[in-house]
Formats: sequence, C-alpha cells, structure tokens
Amino acid sequence: MTKKKVSLAWAFKEFIWPRKKIVFIGLVLIILKSLAGLVLPYATKNLIDEIIPAKDMHGLKILLIVVSVSILIQSLTSFSLTRLLSVEAQHLISLLRAKVQRKLLTLPISFFDNNKSGALVSRVMSDVEGVRNLVGTGLVQLIGGTITAIISLVILIKINATMTFFVLVPVAIFAFIALKAFGYIRPIFRARGKINAEVTGRLTETLNGVRVIKGFNAEEQENKTFEKGVERLFLNVKKSLTATALMTSSSTLLLGLASAGIMGMGGYFIMNESMSYGEFVSFTLFLGFMIAPIVQMSNIGSQLTEAMAGLDRTQELMNMTEEDDPETRKVVLNNVTGNMVFEDVSFGYDKNKEVLHAINFSAPAGSVTALVGSSGSGKSTIAGLAATFLSPSKGKVTLDGIDLTTVNLSSYRSQLGVVLQDDFLYEGTIRENILFPRPNATEEEVLAAVKGAYVNEFTDRFDDGLETVIGERGVKLSGGQRQRISIARALLANPKIIILDEATSNLDTESESYIQKSLQILMKDRTTFVIAHRLSTIQKADQILVIEEGKIVERGKHQELIDKKGRYFDLYTYQSRI
Repeated sequence: MTKKKVSLAWAFKEFIWPRKKIVFIGLVLIILKSLAGLVLPYATKNLIDEIIPAKDMHGLKILLIVVSVSILIQSLTSFSLTRLLSVEAQHLISLLRAKVQRKLLTLPISFFDNNKSGALVSRVMSDVEGVRNLVGTGLVQLIGGTITAIISLVILIKINATMTFFVLVPVAIFAFIALKAFGYIRPIFRARGKINAEVTGRLTETLNGVRVIKGFNAEEQENKTFEKGVERLFLNVKKSLTATALMTSSSTLLLGLASAGIMGMGGYFIMNESMSYGEFVSFTLFLGFMIAPIVQMSNIGSQLTEAMAGLDRTQELMNMTEEDDPETRKVVLNNVTGNMVFEDVSFGYDKNKEVLHAINFSAPAGSVTALVGSSGSGKSTIAGLAATFLSPSKGKVTLDGIDLTTVNLSSYRSQLGVVLQDDFLYEGTIRENILFPRPNATEEEVLAAVKGAYVNEFTDRFDDGLETVIGERGVKLSGGQRQRISIARALLANPKIIILDEATSNLDTESESYIQKSLQILMKDRTTFVIAHRLSTIQKADQILVIEEGKIVERGKHQELIDKKGRYFDLYTYQSRI
C-alpha cells in the first residue's frame, strides 16, 4: 500500500494559515531586511563612480549615515524575526506534541501491542520537530530570499543585461538539480524517522529490561543489536548527505564558472568603456544578493523536505481510527448496575484464527466469576473483552442489557477497575500512585483506600509514609507492596466492575494474606472477574469457568466442580500436590 504524502497546500492550511498574522509580520520584517541589504551595493557604486572622483566629503558622510542606518535596520529585523518566528515555531511544536500524544491515547490496545513504546516516543517527540521550518524562519527566509533574488535580478538586468543572462544559465541548471535532489531526499528522510523510532524503541526496551540482560549475561548481544540499528541510521544519513553534497558542489561549480565568466566579460566591457568600475563592483555585489538566497534556498528546501517527511508520519498517525469512535459508540452510561453477559462471543487476533469460540455466560451484578485453565487457553482474552480492550469478532458482550460495542468507552471505563499481576506504577510517591484514577479525591477517601488495601501496614514503617518516592515502575518496593498500592488505587476509583489478573501469584505467604483481605474489601458488591492461577484463592467464587482451547469446558462452584472430578478437579489436585 502506498503511503499518502503530505502536500505543501495541506501544511499551509493546517499550520501557516492559522498563524497568518505572525507570518505576515515576519514577511514584512524580511522584506525590510532584504531592502536594507540592497543599500550597500548601490552605495558602493556611488562611492566609486561619483563621490571619490569628485572628492565629495559631504556626500561621503551622508553615504556612511545611510549605510549605517541600513545595517542597523538589518540587525533589528534579524533579531525580531528570530524572536517572533522561532518562538512561535517552538510553541507550535509543543502544541503538536500534545496533540499527537492525545491522539495516541485514543488508539486501541492492539496498536500498542504492535508498536514499540520507544518508537512511539520518537513519533511524539521527533517527527513534529520539522514543523519549525514551516512556521519558523525557514519558510519566511525562502519567501524573503525569493523577493531579494527577484529585486536583484531586475537591478542586474538594468546594469548589464548580457552579463545577467549569462549568469542565469548555470543558476537554472542548479535549480533543476536541486528540485530533483529534493524529490530523492524526501523518502530518505521519511525512512530515517522510522529507523530512528525503531532504534529508540530497542534502546528503551534495553534500559527497561536491564536486570534480565545482566542476569543472562546478554550485554554483548544487546550491544550488537543496537550497533546494527545505528549502522542502518548511519547509512540512511549517508544517502541524504550525498544528495545534499551534490547540490552544494554543483552550486559551487556552476556559480564559480559564472563568476569566472563575469570577470572576463566585466573586464571586456570596462576596457571598451561601456561599463564603469562602480557598475562592475555594484553588479558583482548584486549578483551575490541574487545567488546567496538561491544557494540558501537549497539548504532551506532540504529542511522543508525533512519537515514534510516528519509530517507525513504525523498525519498518518492522526488519521488512524480512534478506539472510542463517536460514530458507533454513542451510548453514555450513567447508572451502572453491573450485570454482564457474554452471548455467543468468538474472537480472533487474526481474521483467520479464532482464539475464543462461542463463549456464553452471565456475570450478575456483585458476583465473582473466576476464569481458570492452562496458559494460553483464552482467560486473558475474555478479561480483555470484559474490559473493552478488545471487541468480539462474533456475538456480543452486554452490560445491563446494552451491547458494549455501542457504549462510550469513557463512560464505561469510569466504572471499571483493573488490578494486574504486574501492575504499572509511576515514578513518584505512593500517594500520587494511589490518587492516579481520582486526582481530586479527599484525604479521607485516600486514607480509606490505604486502610482497605492494608497499604498503611508498610507505609507506617517508612520515614516519609505515603510521600515515599518508589522509583521507576516501583522498583524500590516488594511485589506485595506494589500489589497493595494497585488495590488501593482500584478502591479509590470505586468502580462497579473489577478485573483481577491473579493479584496473588508469586507472592510470599504474609503478603498474600494481606492481599486476600484487601481483595475481599475490593470485591464486595462489585461484579468481579478473576483470572486465577492459584486455585486456592477462588474457592468462594460465585462461578468458576474452566477455559481450555478457547471454550468453556466446565462451569460451577468450587465444590460442585471437585465432585465432578473433571478438568477442574485435575488442576486443583495437581496444584495441591505441588
């Protein structure tokens, strides 16, 4: 599938037109700067042809004042341009980053499963940076340079048309080469963003998994992987540098040949007295004013090409379908009772391969449904469907009789609490992590959640209590302490539906006993789904569903299933022996 490129017209409408006042002021400033710059070559002609031969001291003073004022105008406009446009460009970058990050969080879980977090960080932080060349000094310099070149061209024709047309031939060849080069460079810049994102993604994974890497003595292996990525990035940069070098060297060659020709022609015209010394010097200076913007344009053009490549990737992301599609998810939940029903639900991560087959069960409000079975049987997929992280391929999941695929996700998830086996904690204080679902909760509500999850059992021993900083992903805490903070967070959210991905596995006996108590408080009067690995923790569940190969093979309460002596009995007795 060919990826649609961002057009300059779209970029103009999206980024430049909303800032037309600032860009217009920038254009006025750059025109003033350009006109002020043209004073010097005019003044040089007058100095050589009129003031020096006439020994006009008064004229010399006026000329110096005019030149000084023009230099002052150039300095002031240059400062104002940078201050006005560069600041606005950086402001736009910050707005775009926030917009892209906001869009990212609206995308479905499957998108994040298929993309590295580091690569997504690169898309938020790096891809939008090129926009500064659109709103910043880049585009305005391009327009200002064009105006300067045109004015200089008119003056050059006026001074000597023959010499001017002689110069235009190499300039036209250079312009043709530059346009071809930009067409070649843009896909390279686009690929660079992708490679950069992949390398950043791998580096992020390496840093997050440093304990595993060191534990398996795999540093050298990671170094080689990273080196390969860096090498790919280098080869990409080498390609773009080659194209840029071609432009620079061709401009040096062609414009150098033009300069040599002008020296010969100028000398010939002066010797034939059809051109004065002042006119020749003035022509040379104006020629510089015409050529400098053209050469500068090749550099700015390269920056704009890079900007457009970054915007290609940004627009591609911004056009992705949101998870909470307002066209299909129109039902806003107000009062949730918590009756959830799975009706003939099938699901597949790939179109041709189902992992769940015709799942039917009802989870009444306030009940506890335990999902058990071997690894890969489909337990987490059922939980993912209940959490609306996934949508059924066939059948439907209803809440209080409403199909969840029609429900506004924000209104549903405000009633949902999730406690995972390896729950995510932010770097910050314990209090900040508990407050995460409800930042405006009162101190009484926070303390109630802390006591309900037995968090105070360990925070009372810390010098800073709830203000203790826990490190990235909570590395300074034990597994049991992290789990209790996750449960406190869910208690504070006060949801109607709870999903527990075996919150007690891999914990010591003391931690497990505390967590069992806190889970009893969390599950009270809430519709709960428990993915259970330790079957001893679900004996009081209202219903136990045994999942194997994407089907419910048994269902019932603990004792009923034990009496059946089926699959659940086998799993339970096997665990009891271990």
